[in-house]
Amino acid sequence: MADYLLIHAPDRAQELVRRVYDAPTTLLRFPNRGRSGKRGGTRELVLAPLPYIVVCTVRGDLVFVVRVLHGAQQWS
Repeated sequence: MADYLLIHAPDRAQELVRRVYDAPTTLLRFPNRGRSGKRGGTRELVLAPLPYIVVCTVRGDLVFVVRVLHGAQQWS
């Protein structure tokens, strides 16, 4: 994703990657933030106004990023 953004949005790439990277850390304090995921045990954080969804699981004090999707992508 970072490589794509560096090519297509070089002036905003660092900011966008940072937002995607930082978003899951809020689940440590607010584990029910976001919506229930399409897959059991996952949470989905929509990064509005960005078109990205961060799919995560929370286990104790650890947050695991399962996948970062563009909003137009289908889960498979």
